[in-house]
Amino acid sequence: MGKQQKQKKPFYKKWWVWVIAIIIIGAAVNGNDDGTSDSNKKESKPAVTKSVKDKPEKKEDTKAEDNVPGEYKSALKKAESYAKTMNMSKNAIYDQLTSENGEQFSAEAAKYAMDNLEFDWKANALKKAESYSKSMHLSKQGTYDQLISENGERFTQEEAQYAIDNMKANFNKNALVKAKSYQKSMSMSPEAIRDQLTSENGEKFTQEEADYAIKHLGK
Repeated sequence: MGKQQKQKKPFYKKWWVWVIAIIIIGAAVNGNDDGTSDSNKKESKPAVTKSVKDKPEKKEDTKAEDNVPGEYKSALKKAESYAKTMNMSKNAIYDQLTSENGEQFSAEAAKYAMDNLEFDWKANALKKAESYSKSMHLSKQGTYDQLISENGERFTQEEAQYAIDNMKANFNKNALVKAKSYQKSMSMSPEAIRDQLTSENGEKFTQEEADYAIKHLGK
């Protein structure tokens, strides 16, 4: 018999095949790792945002506030207090701030206070008008005159008119209260009381209001 023919090994059992396979697999894995690493690096980059600058107005306002003298700030607080608690007019508050018998602020401090005081002066005029009606039983015209008087409340004509147009008052009743007061304290006759109620130098009630008062005087 001739020499037995050597049997060939299968392809997958040859050692160099596995070496090549390992090299290929290793290269593929490294390639994937590099791609993943690059991807992660890209994703991990923080978003770039522009910084928001503070509005210069706020800084300016703060600086302006800091530069206001203490006297000016105190005058403003006093002005707010008079407006809220005593329902005073703008002119009356200014006079009170600068008065030698009042707060004695400088004219500059008082002006700053009034320039920076935001308030509903018509509402104050209305409250004053209703107060006069309840406590002093004034007529409509008498109330108006008191609101605008230089020796009274010193509201503007527009503010006073708003108050008169919107106030709640029974002027017939006010005239009657005044008539009884004249009769009791001064022993005046009904006709003399009527004249006093309607006089321009007196109470300034209307003729109808005075007639109502005289009619109900003895009741």
